[in-house]
Amino acid sequence: MRIQRNLHMIMLNHSKASCILIIFITLLLSVSATKIMAQQVQRNDFILSGKIATTEIASLEINLFNAEAKLIRTEFPNQQGEFRFDALSKGAYYFKIRRGQSDLYNSEVIQVTDHDIGLPEIRINEQRLETVVINKSRPFIERHDGKMILNVESSLQNTGGSVLEILGKAPGVTIDGNDNVILRGKNNILIQIDGKNSPLTGDELANYLRGLPASAIDKIELITNPSAKYDAAGTAIINIKLKKGTNKGTNGSFSTALGAGRYVKNNNSFNINHRNNKLNLFANYNFAYRKAFNELMIDRKFYTEGNLEKTYLQDNFFKFNTRNHNGKIGFDYNLTEKNLLGASVSFTSNVFKPRGDSKTAILGPNDQPLSHTVTLSQTANTLKNISANLNHKYSMDTLGSELSTDIDFIRYVNTSNQSFDTKTNNNEDEPIGIPYILRGKTDGGLNIYALKSDWIKIFPKNLKLEAGFKTSYVKSDNDIEFYNHSTSPAVRDTNKSNHYIYQEHIYAAYGNVSKKWNKLKTVLGLRIEKTDVTGTQLTTAQINKRQYTQLFPSAVFSYEFTTDHNLEVNLSRRINRPNYQQLNPFKYYINATTYRVGNPDLNAQTSQNYELTYSFKSRYIATLSYSKISNNITTVIKPVIENGENITVQTEENLKSASYYSLNLILPIKPTNWWDINNSANFYYGSYTGNVSGTQINNIGNFTLDMNSLHTLKLGKNFVAELAANYKATEVYAFVRIDPYWYLNIGLQKKFRDKNTLKLALSDLFNSNTIKGVTVYNDYKENFKSRREPRVVMLSYSYNFGSTKTGQSRKTGAADDLKRRAE
Repeated sequence: MRIQRNLHMIMLNHSKASCILIIFITLLLSVSATKIMAQQVQRNDFILSGKIATTEIASLEINLFNAEAKLIRTEFPNQQGEFRFDALSKGAYYFKIRRGQSDLYNSEVIQVTDHDIGLPEIRINEQRLETVVINKSRPFIERHDGKMILNVESSLQNTGGSVLEILGKAPGVTIDGNDNVILRGKNNILIQIDGKNSPLTGDELANYLRGLPASAIDKIELITNPSAKYDAAGTAIINIKLKKGTNKGTNGSFSTALGAGRYVKNNNSFNINHRNNKLNLFANYNFAYRKAFNELMIDRKFYTEGNLEKTYLQDNFFKFNTRNHNGKIGFDYNLTEKNLLGASVSFTSNVFKPRGDSKTAILGPNDQPLSHTVTLSQTANTLKNISANLNHKYSMDTLGSELSTDIDFIRYVNTSNQSFDTKTNNNEDEPIGIPYILRGKTDGGLNIYALKSDWIKIFPKNLKLEAGFKTSYVKSDNDIEFYNHSTSPAVRDTNKSNHYIYQEHIYAAYGNVSKKWNKLKTVLGLRIEKTDVTGTQLTTAQINKRQYTQLFPSAVFSYEFTTDHNLEVNLSRRINRPNYQQLNPFKYYINATTYRVGNPDLNAQTSQNYELTYSFKSRYIATLSYSKISNNITTVIKPVIENGENITVQTEENLKSASYYSLNLILPIKPTNWWDINNSANFYYGSYTGNVSGTQINNIGNFTLDMNSLHTLKLGKNFVAELAANYKATEVYAFVRIDPYWYLNIGLQKKFRDKNTLKLALSDLFNSNTIKGVTVYNDYKENFKSRREPRVVMLSYSYNFGSTKTGQSRKTGAADDLKRRAE
């Protein structure tokens, strides 16, 4: 114990020393930057001009970017092909010449040091251009600025699917049997929609993602080690970016998909955008109807001091349908050349209606039949959400320095009606007692208020400072009433009814300093967050309060050996607060012997994260990572005894610690001009220590792997075929072991005149995507098998219309880290 205590103190002192060192370096660079700013006088009288030699000048545009890849300005050449960028600041720039949505020419980096720089004549090969226009497409997997980016439309396996299904197919991502999202073996992932944290979690988040069609998604960003600029919540971030028009003029798209497995599915999406020099108007609407099922077979054995007491053999069949409407409307308006004002309003309406048929056979110590129960359940969940955002951006110079502010208000309303009818018969099929009829109703509300402001100052010589603050207030109010209708009149069940109010204040501030030399780039950051939480259980008058302030340092060191070889080191400390549903002590019943309940005593978990990434030609990527997590929040299925009966409860517990070691590989291959292969593999080891339900585990885990291989075949005449294979090996997660499983998806696409696209996709070709596993405690063992709807075929049609002249999109939102936790 003394050795462990000494080691703990050394690690604590080391962590404090690291924080102090990063704070010192940050302050030192800030002082240096301030001196540089005071000494330098910005001049905005530099000119960059050139001439393009081609036969089709009218359809071209030139986009100018600064050294941070930020779009500065867009110009159009005159009839002679001449273009000119005036009033530039001294610094580094590059530009792209585009026709429609295709890049036709990418310049080298140009150092603007003279007041009038004229470029040599740019010649464009027209025939080569036509080839580029037809064949150019985004790869399925990219990596930029520490993010792995999945371009959803670049993979046919996503046709007609939902966002939850897309995530389940993403490299390194797993959707477990309880619909939790796991990235590279780590759970408690922060889900963002357009950079805004989703407050939904658990079943509500899963239902929302099921109802969001793939056709509404532009890309998905996997951020495994976020910097101090991001909210400190979550072991990692998955940001789902919805489609938003960036082209000038009026443009948009429409798509619809129809498919079936055992049941029918339909997805539809529409978005429209109008942009001119002053105003950008945008709107989108998505509707999804999905009907599906889940078969869950469970063998539960309860022991007393090693002796078998009872066995529950359960056959559960759940059928559910989802109707999801969501949309967004907004505008961006240039008040002046430097001031941009924006606003948006979005809504969601999700109706989820599962029906369950659960049969349980109860056996004695010698496997002799004792009784059997049948539970018929019906639930109607309705989730409605409206959110409003007001934002402003002030551009301080043409280098990209800016000050931006966001104000958000988000309102969620959730109602749920639950019905459970349970009948119990003895071994002779004679009724035991009267049928148990339980009815429940939940009324829930969640309000989120958030304000944030970010300041970015870019200096010459590749120096950038970032600073900002954020404050948020969340209030969740959930009232659930259960009544026993077995007798007349119905009686309120005080053991199941509850009223819970959760309030949370978070105050945060951060600072980042980045500097780029010839080959080396560093980013040092520090974030501080103060959290004030109050949970009130009105039914029992129990109040839980927590207050804590923590520091979250981050550092990135990137070295470019050559243009092809790059090495990056990424360090960070992060926190994961329990979400509102995890803290909510309501009981959600599945059948007579199983329910889910929140844990108001959960503590936040913290993690130290280290990553080393090597990339070759920005295509071949290897990432070695290690994370150490304290108070790991873990979903568990554990046995309890209620009223003398054996019950199984799904809840969350804090394990003492968890460690993750991971090697992630991205290996694209191009055997021929018509065959592209995107391979990814994640090798990782998870180790867990803690005590749940009287069972102690110490460094329990295993080495496992997750492999994806995506093959794209260009068949000619605008036909593209795709084959996607996935394999997940055996994984031990704390008290659970999941057996290996695999699946194969295929797809076919045909494009018509670049505006119409027809896609056909078949998922789980061999009906092999079945989850099996075992959960083990000292006095409990559960074998389970879960099978969802296999071999779903989807036919999708999409149409793009309008202008193709490119403009610039914006990222807004102050409530990014909060929205995930409500879902």
